Amino acid sequence: MKHVITLFSLSVVASVCLLAQTPSAAPKTLSLDDAVKIALDRNLDIAQAENNGVSAHSGVLAAYGSYLPSLSASAGWQRQQNDNAATTVLIGGYPQFRPAASSITNNFSSGLSVGYTLFDGFNREATFNKAVSNSVSTDDQTARTRQNIVFLVQSSYLNVLRNEQLVKVNEENLKRDQRQLDRIVESNKVGSLSIADVYRQQSIVATDELNLINAQNTFDKSKADMLALIGLDVAEDYAFADKTISPDIDEKELKLTTGIMTSFDDLRKKALTVRPDYLSAVESFHGAESGQTSAVSRYYPSLTAFAGYSLSNTEIASLSDNKGVNWGLSLRWTLFDGFSTNQAIQAAAAAKRNAELIVLQKERSVNVDVKKALLDVESARKQYAASLKSVLSATQDRRVAEERYNLGSGTLLDLLTASANYVNAEASKVNATYNYIIAKRNLDYVVGDRPY
Repeated sequence: MKHVITLFSLSVVASVCLLAQTPSAAPKTLSLDDAVKIALDRNLDIAQAENNGVSAHSGVLAAYGSYLPSLSASAGWQRQQNDNAATTVLIGGYPQFRPAASSITNNFSSGLSVGYTLFDGFNREATFNKAVSNSVSTDDQTARTRQNIVFLVQSSYLNVLRNEQLVKVNEENLKRDQRQLDRIVESNKVGSLSIADVYRQQSIVATDELNLINAQNTFDKSKADMLALIGLDVAEDYAFADKTISPDIDEKELKLTTGIMTSFDDLRKKALTVRPDYLSAVESFHGAESGQTSAVSRYYPSLTAFAGYSLSNTEIASLSDNKGVNWGLSLRWTLFDGFSTNQAIQAAAAAKRNAELIVLQKERSVNVDVKKALLDVESARKQYAASLKSVLSATQDRRVAEERYNLGSGTLLDLLTASANYVNAEASKVNATYNYIIAKRNLDYVVGDRPY
């Protein structure tokens, strides 16, 4: 029995080992283009904007229908019963008795009528123009929503790559300090270094481990935020990699952005020409103008042409025996409506003025957005250039401090200071790199000339 139990235990252990050694499924790799496509397909804000567009387009169709004649058909049946009580009447001076009687009459009818508005004070034209403006404005809002989602995805994706690079920086720093700890321990064993140096280096390694844990946690959370933004399951494992995004920026790229502030006027004018949210505000203003015209139209008379064809009879089989045709014109003019038309005109005029103010405010916002985006690009370019110098200087300083410490002419404190400066320089370079990339993409976003 003991042998059986032993064999069973060994088999269980072997199975667990095999499962542990079985490689897990490789995570799916998402490029930036993949993430953008998924977001455009699954984002709820875009879906809502597109639904609003469908509704606005139906409004245009309805407004176009007001130019067409109206056509209606009708049919009816009416049953009438008359009951007469018994009575005595005088006929030729002699009384005559009439018994009680009851009669039932059926009436069947059908008709076809057509009407057409010849003039309604230009209300029809104003309503159509307003519907078109509303439709175009809604389409522009949808386009801007898509641009906004794309920029959010780009920023989130680049933030994931940034955090991944920071994890690598902390990993390399931990490895270097761990190797240094090993050298210090060996030197202490032969008596060339004190135990205080060992303790101090152990503290530094422990701090490096904590920094790595925090960096990894930040990286994992940024991935979860990214997956939630584009509508993927956060429980699944994804890797983020894009060959088109380099962690280093070449000198040619930096030269292209030198003096970018001089292009402010051109970019501002371009944004006011193509940016969807500004164009949407302009179309809303045009719609408000049409709304004011529609309100004023109530002061004018309306003229309608109509025609009809009807059939009627007491028996449905003989319905076509009695025919009727009618046609004519109808003029309607409201001479006084208790100042409701005046109130509607004042409300429409206020809406027009507010729409005009929104256009002016949107123009100011566009100018500010472009100006700030250019400032961010210029600042990011300078920060990246400075970070390169900082990394180069920190690398040399750390190498010298390490060599001096190993030769015994330098202190551990000097080496630790140089190492900390090097890590900070590397992290600053990573942040400067992705700040520059995000700033360039933000400039594209505020100009708003890229359709998605």
